[in-house]
Amino acid sequence: MGQFLQFVFLGLSTGAVYAVLASSLVGVHAATGIINFAQGAFALWAVYVVAALRTDGTFVLPIGSIPLGSEEEPTPMLLAAVLGVASAAVWALLAHVAVFRPLRHAPVLAQVVASVGLMLFIQALVGLRFDTENLFALPILPENTLTVAGALINVSDLILAGIAIAVAVGLRAYFAFTTAGIATRAGSEDELAARLTGYSPDRLAAIVWGLTGAACGLVGVLAAYTIGINETSYTFYVIPALAAALVGRLSSFGVACAAGLTLGSFQAVILWVDTKDLWPNWAQAGLGDAVPFVIVVVALFLLGGKIPARGSLGSVKMPAVRIPRIRIVPTAAVLAIAVAAILLTTGTWRFGVVTSIILSLIALSLVLLTGYLGQISLASMAFAGTAGFALSKLADGWNIPFPIGMVLAALAATALGILVGIPALRIRGAQLAVVTLAAALAIQSFVFNNPSLTPAQGNLIADPTLFGLDLGVRDGTDLVTLPFALMVLVVVAICTLAVMRVMAGATGRAMLAVRSNERAAASAGIDVAATKLLGFAVSAFLAGIGGCLIGYSRGQLSAGSFTVVIGLTVLAMTYVGGITSVSGAFLAGTVGPLGVGYVFLNQTLDLGEYYDIIAAGVLLLMAVLNPVGIAGAWASAFEALRARLRKPDPRPVAEPVAGVEKEAAAHV
Repeated sequence: MGQFLQFVFLGLSTGAVYAVLASSLVGVHAATGIINFAQGAFALWAVYVVAALRTDGTFVLPIGSIPLGSEEEPTPMLLAAVLGVASAAVWALLAHVAVFRPLRHAPVLAQVVASVGLMLFIQALVGLRFDTENLFALPILPENTLTVAGALINVSDLILAGIAIAVAVGLRAYFAFTTAGIATRAGSEDELAARLTGYSPDRLAAIVWGLTGAACGLVGVLAAYTIGINETSYTFYVIPALAAALVGRLSSFGVACAAGLTLGSFQAVILWVDTKDLWPNWAQAGLGDAVPFVIVVVALFLLGGKIPARGSLGSVKMPAVRIPRIRIVPTAAVLAIAVAAILLTTGTWRFGVVTSIILSLIALSLVLLTGYLGQISLASMAFAGTAGFALSKLADGWNIPFPIGMVLAALAATALGILVGIPALRIRGAQLAVVTLAAALAIQSFVFNNPSLTPAQGNLIADPTLFGLDLGVRDGTDLVTLPFALMVLVVVAICTLAVMRVMAGATGRAMLAVRSNERAAASAGIDVAATKLLGFAVSAFLAGIGGCLIGYSRGQLSAGSFTVVIGLTVLAMTYVGGITSVSGAFLAGTVGPLGVGYVFLNQTLDLGEYYDIIAAGVLLLMAVLNPVGIAGAWASAFEALRARLRKPDPRPVAEPVAGVEKEAAAHV
């Protein structure tokens, strides 16, 4: 019993981080109606600012740095903590002013991708600006211990839990008892009414952004010594925090705080249970990370109808969709360009071309599901990875040949896609994005990083062969063989043409109807539930085929090939290219991770280390300034140019009509 209690209290440190992030998410949503996926990234920056100040006295800024000490005399702890917390608050204010305020009336998709882009941007900036491998958190809170019922309890864990409770109480009091807080809630529902009463909704929202950013920075700095620091941990703490916030219906600070603390303790207890002999081996890794996904799904299913919608956002349409048409000349031209790119390149450049072709298929899965059907999904690489690891079992373990093994593996991803898509029958928008991101993290932790299911060594994939022809990717020193590259092009071309045919047919029209208005679609006789699940199934199948091709191109898979960050980057590039068009998927593949754009950036410009931050930065600019993406902007510009060049009819309109009327009268 004492050991059990010890783990319960040990989880309070992580639970306190969840609780403060959850309370902050509730506050930001109450003030602006936005679910901010970058909330944990604010704490991440603060943690590394303090670590750098306490190591060598350098106050690291996004651009430049200020020396406030040295290795022999680092910055005093109090000053370092104040600067760290202040930096988190500044990031939050910048996010409000530069990103979310311009998007307050934008489609939910634009808000979600901007939030994801900001998260990726700060994470990439941390990797560039800080020596993350050599920075460590130093203790700030007391290191004393207490003994309660035989359990050894850290005083720091109790203090962190108290701070989390204090933050929740403070935010609740601000919104309930202060004039500014009450006005903030009113302004989030009706901006015009708030302005007419003399309040600025933007300034009121900025106060909340600053307060919540500072709170996240504070708990991150204080908890860093206990829970450790790395570039991804704090960033993705937002998922369990979102689970806790959703339990509180995005409106109750107290429930969100309690849920966060409880979740942290529960995950610690799972770690304790993992050490028991009776616990199965397959459940000894990643199970704690899968718990938030279950909580998110259950909370949204039970409380989805009770989670408040924001009246200030209104009902805004997503970017316009251009129905794809299969035309012989353009299709032949695209295929010719792809074949030429394969034939004229070798080594790393050909690998980049092949990777771009594969990524364009995964991006097309996002175009179909998110751009065409309107279901925001952040789990594309989870589907791809599922198929890739399944292919390893089928091809290497059971000797199932190509292409049968690839199709069966993609069908396994399809089944997972339908399972993840079930919550879409009840929820949509940003809440569905939360579900799919939580699912992606759960799959990554519980499946991809689980040595019992996908061992770190041994995920080999046999080279594909067809009618005796070797289609393997390697041949001696040749990094990518010509037969393999052409095989990838053929597979992707077949899938793309098939999907374009679906999108242009009756199924595509049903998807567009669901995207536009689900109730109107249902009244027109469209099975909305079946259409949504079909969209998730086809999208997952496409991503699964892409994952199999990635597996064939590597020869051996690891979890690093299908991380959530890579998936979010692919989403970012798809949005930049044009989330509602097939050509946008091609552009996304061209500039996607390890694709042609990355090879050019790395080989020609020697800027490969800046790829992540460039991708995230471009995504932010696109989300704010050009939500239709590059393909959409080009199409609009082309239509405008064609309209200008079209010659007007020189004949008058009224006179022929009058002549016809006279002629008709004469015959009468």
